[in-house]
Amino acid sequence: MKDHTKLEWYKSTFSANGQSCFMCARLGDGGMAVKDSKLIDSPVLLFTRDEWVAFTSGVKLGEFDVT
Repeated sequence: MKDHTKLEWYKSTFSANGQSCFMCARLGDGGMAVKDSKLIDSPVLLFTRDEWVAFTSGVKLGEFDVT
């Protein structure tokens, strides 16, 4: 998708008052777009459905050091 301004972006309710936040938008093919919420024109990272599932599964299993 070339025009990311037309996506419906959302931010987690767990985001702490604008600190360390990112925004996501679902893509029509089941994938996910991700960007920095503090920088409106930040680069957009695009993930296929399989990549997003692998990433979120890894987060839930504690595979990443997020501290």
